[in-house]
Formats: sequence, structure tokens, C-alpha cells
Amino acid sequence: MTATLPGYFISFEGIDGAGKSTHIDAFCKLMQERYPNREVVVTREPGGTPLGEQLRALLLDAPMNLETEALLMFAARREHIAQVIEPALQAGKIVISDRFTDASFAYQGGGRGLSIAKLNALEQWVQGRNDGSLLQPNLTILFDLPGEVAEARRSKVRAPDKFEKMDLHFFEKVRQEYLRRAKEAPQRFHLVDATKTPDAIWNGLQSLKINL
Repeated sequence: MTATLPGYFISFEGIDGAGKSTHIDAFCKLMQERYPNREVVVTREPGGTPLGEQLRALLLDAPMNLETEALLMFAARREHIAQVIEPALQAGKIVISDRFTDASFAYQGGGRGLSIAKLNALEQWVQGRNDGSLLQPNLTILFDLPGEVAEARRSKVRAPDKFEKMDLHFFEKVRQEYLRRAKEAPQRFHLVDATKTPDAIWNGLQSLKINL
């Protein structure tokens, strides 16, 4: 059972190079314009809190055991939920996060091969609430892009972190796990064809029907 809270929770997801970061700021402004009486909280994972940002620096650059990586991701997420996401949703705010739990399934599960059962257990533990519900986004916007196209785009940007340095095979596995999650929860996911032009993608985002 998904948690029902007064606010509205949106996550942006996709493999590195899919283009989600190109649109997230504009989308946040759009939501603020459409819902002027609602505060929009913009955040990211890993990160979102002082502790989370410290863990982000470790997670994106330091080599570590796969299970350590997953545990730190969910530790940062637990702090993020407790300090930022849940209080904002309880107050009726719109929360927009650059990545959430689907990224852990995609990267640590699909890409790195961690047991999905272990990730399911962490998800239940970290996002479970006292009433038995599970904190999940109301809407997840997934930028879907073939690995080879994303790889070409990544080569044109800043110095890569340890995930961005991974090979095409890794990112194809990440992509497939994202698509598995989307198929599992079609009512939550909105797929964006990230091979389209930025203008076409933005037009599609603007036409999204969101009922708060």
C-alpha cells in the first residue's frame, strides 16, 4: 500500500546522459506557476540533507563493497525522508526529487547485480510507515534512452563520477531494471522518449496531467 499524504511527490529518473537534469529546473518552475499556493521543494539523491550530501561525495567517488554502497544509499535516503521529504509532504508541499529509490534498484540492482530481494527489504525498511504503507512518489518521470546514445552524450560533459565511467553493458542493465520497475508500477511511471529533441520533450512535460 502506497502512503497517502497531503502533498505531492514527483521523482525524475533515468540513466546518466538521458537528459533529466536538462528539464528538472524548468519543470519545478512550471509546477510553482501552476500551483502558486503550494510550496515546491526541489531536492536530490543521494543528498538532500547535510549528511546526505557528505554521503553523496563518498558514494559517487569512493570505491566500496556493493552492499556497503547500497546500505549507504538507503541510509542517505532514510535521512532525506525524515528531514526533508516526509515533513514537506505532511505540510502539503510539492516535492520534486532528482532520483529516488528506483535509482537504487536500477544502479545497485540492475547495473551492479545486487539481489533485488535485498533491495526490496531495504525499501520496506527505509520507506515503510507506521500504518503499514510505503512512501513512494506519486509520479515518477522516467527518461528512457538507449545506452549507446546516453554514452555519447556523457562523453561531452564534465569529469565523470564513478558511475558515469561504467561501460555500455552496465548502463543497458540499468536501463532494463528501470523499465522493469516501470512495468511493475505503470500507474506511477510516465515514460519520456529521451531520444526526442529537448523542445519536444519539454512540450510533453508541459502537457502532463497532474491532479493535486
